Amino acid sequence: MTWFAIAVGGALGAVARHGANHLVHVRWLTTRLPIGTAVVNLVGCLAIGLLAGLLASERLALRGHWREFVFVGLLGGFTTFSTFGLDTFLLTRTHAVGPAALNVAIQVIGGLVAVWLGYQLGTRA
Repeated sequence: MTWFAIAVGGALGAVARHGANHLVHVRWLTTRLPIGTAVVNLVGCLAIGLLAGLLASERLALRGHWREFVFVGLLGGFTTFSTFGLDTFLLTRTHAVGPAALNVAIQVIGGLVAVWLGYQLGTRA
C-alpha cells in the first residue's frame, strides 16, 4: 500500500509541477531565467516546512501511508531539484553565468528561507 500511495502522490505532484511551470512561463513571464522551476521549488520548500512544523507541534497527524503519500510522493513529485540542476547546468553551458548564479541564489537561499518560514508557521500556536 505504501508504494501505491507514493506512486499516486508522485503522479499528482508531477502534474501539479508541470501545471505550475506552464502557468509561470506561458501566462506570467517570458525570461531566460527558469523562474517556473524556482517557483515550484520555493512553494515545495514552504509546503514541506509548514507540514513538518505542523507535525512537530502536533497540530497535524499524518500516519503511515498518508505521510508517505504527501512527503515522498506528492512533494517529491512536485519539487524539481533535478530540473533545477539541469537548468543551471544548461545556463552555464551557454555562458550565462550571471543567470546561473542568480538561479542558484534564488532557489537555494530562497528554499531554505521558505522551509524556515513554513516551519515557523506550522509551529505557531
